[in-house]
Amino acid sequence: MRLAILGLMSVLVLAACESAPPALQLPQITFAHLAPYRLNVARLDVVSDFKPPFAPPNVEHLVPVAPEAALRRWAQDRLRAEGAAGTARFAIRDATMTETPLPVATGVGGLFRRQQAVRIEATVSASLEVLDARGFRQGFADARASRSNTVGEEASLNDRDRARVELVEAVMKDLDAELDRQIRQYLGGFLF
Repeated sequence: MRLAILGLMSVLVLAACESAPPALQLPQITFAHLAPYRLNVARLDVVSDFKPPFAPPNVEHLVPVAPEAALRRWAQDRLRAEGAAGTARFAIRDATMTETPLPVATGVGGLFRRQQAVRIEATVSASLEVLDARGFRQGFADARASRSNTVGEEASLNDRDRARVELVEAVMKDLDAELDRQIRQYLGGFLF
C-alpha cells in the first residue's frame, strides 16, 4: 500500500513539473500605418462572398488571423468614405487557406534529413466598386494574390500557427500592392 501511494505521488509530482508551452505571441496584421484612400462616396459597404467549407484541406477557420479577417481589416484601415453621395462596395471574393501533406521519406534515409511535411497555400481576392446614388457602377478595381510556403516535419503547433500568420501577412502585402495599383489606375477620379 505504501509503495502504491509513493508511486502515485511520484506520478503527480512529475505531472505537476510539466509546464505548458509558452503562449504564442503573433503580430497583428494591420494597415493603419499606410495612408487611407479617401473616397468621394457617402457610404462604404464591406461584404463577403466567401463561404469557408470548414473541412480539410481548408484551414482558414483554424488560423489565428484568418485571411477573411485580414481583408476586413484592410478595408477598415485603408478605405474612407468622405463624399456626399454614392457608395463604395468592398467585396471579399476569396480568403482561402489550405494545407496539403507532402510525401516524407521514411526509413534510414528519412532519419538523416529534415523534410518539409506540409504545404500551406493562401489565396485572397477582393474588389472595390464605386456606385452612384442610383446604384450604377462608376468604377471598379479587382485584385488577387496567392502565396504558398512549406512547414517542416519537426514544426510544433506554435511553429505552424506562426507560419500560417506570416503567410497571411505576406499575401495581404501582395494584395495591398495590387489594389493600390488598380485603385490609382481605375478609381483615381474618385479619390480626394
